Amino acid sequence: MTRRAYVYFALTFLLGVVVGGGSVFYYGWHSGVLHRGAPSRRGVVGRLTRELSLSDAQAQQLGQIMEDAEKKHQQLQERCRPQFQALHKETRDRIRKILNPDQVARFDEINRQFEQRMHQRIRP
Repeated sequence: MTRRAYVYFALTFLLGVVVGGGSVFYYGWHSGVLHRGAPSRRGVVGRLTRELSLSDAQAQQLGQIMEDAEKKHQQLQERCRPQFQALHKETRDRIRKILNPDQVARFDEINRQFEQRMHQRIRP
């Protein structure tokens, strides 16, 4: 093959990467995946109030229902948290058993960074 063919091949490949990446970003942005977090209680109440044309009394009742559900959700998370933590610890311990000492040190650092990111995400 000539050098020109290699250049065309590389440019075609790069163009495919750019178009594909742009398409994924476009889909993610317009579907809300990239910029929308979990909906807030106030946002849900506002949206349902608008879309269902709720009265003030209904909107207030809906707000109370959502607040009660949020409290129950938090209580359930607190009850289940120890089980999830135990499962995570067991999994990490099993992984450590298959690693050599250098890998264990790196694995622990990766876990520390991951837990730090998760903690920041949960409690900004």
